[in-house]
Amino acid sequence: MDEEIPELPVDGCLDLHTFHPSDIAELVPEYLRLCRERGILEVRIVHGKGKGNLRRGVEAIVDRMPEVSSRRTAGPSAGGWGATVVTLLPLATIPG
Repeated sequence: MDEEIPELPVDGCLDLHTFHPSDIAELVPEYLRLCRERGILEVRIVHGKGKGNLRRGVEAIVDRMPEVSSRRTAGPSAGGWGATVVTLLPLATIPG
């Protein structure tokens, strides 16, 4: 990441609207790691609807992470296809 990322609250919701798309490759795994360490095992990543490029990028990142149990499109009240809900494995679980 070229610029320093501001301190984010680790509350289970990551809104990517204020970040440059090139930041997500490092930001998303780091945020999910912090959530998992805090016992937050369901995380909503808001990427917006747009053309779907950011959504596909988020999906590609989380699909490669062994600590991710599953992902799904958020429900209508949580952003619909403008957000992805990621379910993480607990720390005690060793993937693979």
